[in-house]
Amino acid sequence: MPKSSKPKSRAQARKPNGLDNATLARIAAALERMSPAAPPAASLAKGEAFVWHADEGRLETVAKINRLDLALLQGVERQREALLDNTRRFAKGLPANNALLWGARGMGKSSLVKAVHGAVNKETKGALALVEIHREDIPSLPRLLGVLREANRRTILFCDDLSFDGQDAAYKSLKAVLEGGVEGRPDNVIFYATSNRRHLMPRDMIDNERATAIHGGEAIEEKVSLSDRFGLWLGFHACDQDTFFAMLDGYAAAFGLAIGREQLHREAIEWSVSRGARSGRVAWQFIQDVAGRLGKRLG
Repeated sequence: MPKSSKPKSRAQARKPNGLDNATLARIAAALERMSPAAPPAASLAKGEAFVWHADEGRLETVAKINRLDLALLQGVERQREALLDNTRRFAKGLPANNALLWGARGMGKSSLVKAVHGAVNKETKGALALVEIHREDIPSLPRLLGVLREANRRTILFCDDLSFDGQDAAYKSLKAVLEGGVEGRPDNVIFYATSNRRHLMPRDMIDNERATAIHGGEAIEEKVSLSDRFGLWLGFHACDQDTFFAMLDGYAAAFGLAIGREQLHREAIEWSVSRGARSGRVAWQFIQDVAGRLGKRLG
């Protein structure tokens, strides 16, 4: 006769790892409580500026945009008018170009993008959204463009300090998006980028590829041609002393700083010498120092 099977004990009914179903359920619930859900994605229709979080695939609303009034940006009048005109046309649904703002550090490239966005939205409330994508998240551009295309709001997609080094292949994602891909850039999106490099790659890297490749020109063509995808190039150059003073005078007047013009200029020269440069950034840092000493709040 076959042996009768005995009911399994509680210990025998456990999982091979020694945990029963009830214990596993309690552990799962505890882990969920310890790991809160990701915050919901922001709606592009509700806000003025956003930051793209590629790892979570979502947009986060910027509560307060860090920007200056357009009139305070001195020494970049030509660049200001060109970018403002291009952005106004885009806001109206007219043809406009992607823009590359390149050149000297601290001369107001990123400040100009944010100030122009603010000026256009002041003229037509809520006309444009500003979405910032970080340099390291460029490979996620196709995914972000899908989000922006669906939102159907006119948007400036902004990348600050864009550049590529060595074997970095992220530029291919950007290249396809700007002009060459099957879908390309959505009609409701324009791309603005700032860089210290005109061709988005260091000069020594260009020279090195030229020297080591059998066909030097072809070796660098793919990477250098990326900057050609920007229809509007705006160059920024180191400012002279008169322009530096004009920046300071504009800030002092706008914020009502009680300091004589001669004293302001004299102290600013000492400040710029200690920094080894004259630029819009250095001027703003000096103004913050003056305002702090005078007990005056900015903004």
